Amino acid sequence: MALNLKEIPRVRSIAKEEFLKNYFRPQKPVVIEKCIEGWPAYTKWNFEYMRQVAGHKTVPLYDDRPVHHEDGFNEPHATMKMSQYLDLLQNQPTKYRIFLWNILKEVPELQKDFTFPDFGLSLMKGLPMLFFGGANSHTFMHYDIDLANIFHFHFAGKKEVILFPQSENKYLYKVPHSLITHESIDFSNPDYEKWPALKNASGYKAHLEHGEVLYMPEGYWHYMKYITPGFSMSLRALARNPLNLGKAFYNVLVMRYYDNIMRKLKGQEWIDWKNEQAIERTNKQVY
Repeated sequence: MALNLKEIPRVRSIAKEEFLKNYFRPQKPVVIEKCIEGWPAYTKWNFEYMRQVAGHKTVPLYDDRPVHHEDGFNEPHATMKMSQYLDLLQNQPTKYRIFLWNILKEVPELQKDFTFPDFGLSLMKGLPMLFFGGANSHTFMHYDIDLANIFHFHFAGKKEVILFPQSENKYLYKVPHSLITHESIDFSNPDYEKWPALKNASGYKAHLEHGEVLYMPEGYWHYMKYITPGFSMSLRALARNPLNLGKAFYNVLVMRYYDNIMRKLKGQEWIDWKNEQAIERTNKQVY
């Protein structure tokens, strides 16, 4: 039995007014298929070009290992030179991913290859982030700490995306004091005997290919799985909903520091308790 997922609507192109009316205001996701053909990045951005401009850079790497109490907030599991990572990515299976790599800070010349599109929202100019992954590598189901509006531009390869709005929280086994669901859930092939509440969750799915842009509304949960090696760039705009903006401030100023303090005080016991609570709280709300 598959998850209850609708295909994310697709448009070939979209005007600002149409985007605001049909997707931003009702907070619905959309894939825009033809949006960035005018960017130099559309033709230039591939693995070889990244090797040329950023091969000497040391990059942070993440995999799908279980959360450990000694891991800091968004702390990488390993580092290596970009050239070495690209060799690994292209030549053998790897679960290592690059996550939240700020290209403006690390490789400023990449800024010349794209412009900030006008979707009617004020995009944060200092936070263009790159994400890389090998075939079958994936993220945990999570939402972003700032509950931003996210525009996800995909380059090279194919990527599977699963989204859920915040309204589905009670079915997703959300881990308290964090931004992830229970890390043992395989959202590409969920075990309903172990995670029965997932049968009640309603979400969205899509496959992204080179040049396509995914709009993810404020606070949407997202699971990304690389079908083939590939990479993407995200641009973001602040949450407009006052409730989401309040949650963002709480997450940034309170939640992550509280979680780090509890990890230091209680160690792995804290992580294990949070995972147990994800199951208990979901079962209490649903059954």
